[in-house]
Amino acid sequence: MNIISAYASYLTHFHYNPDLILMSNSTNTPQAPAGTKRGAADYFNGTAWVTMLAGDNPTDCTVADVTFEPGTRNNWHAHPAGQILVVTAGRGYYQEKDRPAQLLRAGDTVSIAPGVVHWHGATADSLFTHLAINPNIKQGVADWLEPVTDEQYLAAHNS
Repeated sequence: MNIISAYASYLTHFHYNPDLILMSNSTNTPQAPAGTKRGAADYFNGTAWVTMLAGDNPTDCTVADVTFEPGTRNNWHAHPAGQILVVTAGRGYYQEKDRPAQLLRAGDTVSIAPGVVHWHGATADSLFTHLAINPNIKQGVADWLEPVTDEQYLAAHNS
C-alpha cells in the first residue's frame, strides 16, 4: 500500500467514523487514535489534536493532521518558511493580522507566506480539521505569539 492509499484509508476510517471522532468525552478524557497528541496548551485556546503524518524526513517538510474542537483556536503565530493549510473537514476561521477573518470549509486551501502573522481555529459550533504543511523546517516551524482574545475570535464570527 502506498502512502496516498494509506492516507485515503485513514481519512475514510477516521474522519467519517463517528466512533473515532477526536473529541473529549463527557468525563473529559481525551479520545484519539494512536500517534495523536493533544496540542500544547501554551499555543491553543481549547482542545486541538495533532497527528504527524510526515515528521522528520529528508524533504525538510512536515505534514500534520490537526483537529480543533468547536471554539478552539491557536495563538497568533508566523511560520519562517510559510505554511499551506488544506481543510479536510468541518468549518473554521483563518485570519491574518489587520485583515478580516475568512470562513473555511472542507476543500479550501490557504497558502501562507513566510512571516505572515495569523491564527486559525474552529467555529463555535463545528469541528475543524486541516492538513498543516510546513516546508523548510530547518528555518523553524512556528514563532508563537500572544493568544487570540475572545473579542478577536467573536469578531471573526461576525466578519
